[in-house]
Amino acid sequence: MGQLVGATAMLQCTFGAAPAALNVTPENKVLAGGKPAAVILDTVMGKNVPPFGMCSSPANPAVAAATAAALGVLTPQACTPTLAGPWLPGCPTVLIGGKPALNDSSKAICAFGGTISVTVPGQFTVSVP
Repeated sequence: MGQLVGATAMLQCTFGAAPAALNVTPENKVLAGGKPAAVILDTVMGKNVPPFGMCSSPANPAVAAATAAALGVLTPQACTPTLAGPWLPGCPTVLIGGKPALNDSSKAICAFGGTISVTVPGQFTVSVP
């Protein structure tokens, strides 16, 4: 069994230099461990998913340009996560506002090639299948 992900869950990107806290807005009106519970569609950059410090993905246009300017030496740039779709697999048997809940084993893919995972679910009270 996994944990339901709530606001302030810690996230990490494989190309990011620092972890970041998931922001879950209370619009679904469901709490997990006293915090708003997340769903698989909580993927909006700036609203839900903050930057991960510096990005080292060569697929990130800013990193590619800086690396080219540095004559091929990888040059990390500011992270601007752009999630390519919802968190997967989520928890399809637990619906919040008609959307599958987000559990701590779910992953999201950044359009620049990174995999974003949940390292700390933000709450430890509510378990989900």
